[in-house]
Amino acid sequence: MDSEQIIGLFKKITSGTIIEVIVLIVSAIALVWLAEKILRWLAEHLHSGRRLFVLAMIPTIRILIFIIAFVWIVPLLIEPTLQNMIVILGTAGVAVGFALKDYISSLLAGIIAAYELPYRPGDWIEVNGVYGEVKHIGNRVVEIVTADDTTVIIPHLKLWTELIHNANSRDANLMCVVNFYLEQDHDPYQVCRLLENVALSSPYLNLSKPVLVLLEEKPWFTHYRIKAYPMDPRQQFQFISDLTARGKQNLRELPVKFTHLSTYHDTIQKNN
Repeated sequence: MDSEQIIGLFKKITSGTIIEVIVLIVSAIALVWLAEKILRWLAEHLHSGRRLFVLAMIPTIRILIFIIAFVWIVPLLIEPTLQNMIVILGTAGVAVGFALKDYISSLLAGIIAAYELPYRPGDWIEVNGVYGEVKHIGNRVVEIVTADDTTVIIPHLKLWTELIHNANSRDANLMCVVNFYLEQDHDPYQVCRLLENVALSSPYLNLSKPVLVLLEEKPWFTHYRIKAYPMDPRQQFQFISDLTARGKQNLRELPVKFTHLSTYHDTIQKNN
């Protein structure tokens, strides 16, 4: 589009037109401010779901006011001919498409997610460091609830840019791992038997699944891992806490010492 075509889009701008546009813009801003004040005041006098509903209306009303002001202002500045409308709508379409490219990508990723099923409601997934249970899968986003009861909204677009860790992957069983770090001078068979008994005596243990105690020798400590399954994936945090607490308590009764990883890292840094 050349400069003459751009100039041809606009009407002859007069001082009256400029004043009217300014009045409309100021009025829209004032209405938004007033609506927010009234709705926030009203929300303070309501409770529970009603209060949240009123607060949720604020951004919707703000957008509606600005849309009405925009529709009112455009005919004041631009000749409302068919050719001009086609040019404006085409330009606006390109701008909106560019602005919503991530939204559209998330919608497409949502279609792929519905086909490939990388996660389903009830799965425990980790995306970009956020771990929680999948509660809802929408067209554009997946909602997960973390252990702290925080709902996190993750766009399906992350399917293409992030690693997705699925802890139980459409299964009712979820493995938990509990770590212990001990100094090397001890009887490993005795420790393995003790940690296995700790797992087998847990009230959260799924007895139909195996219990494994693995050890790995490191330069400055011995790393033990209990790998076991709770009866329900939602009990994983209570299960881990139970094994950790009783494991430490029972290990203190043996002639073993715990290794502090901070001391280990300090040693590594000194040697480097």
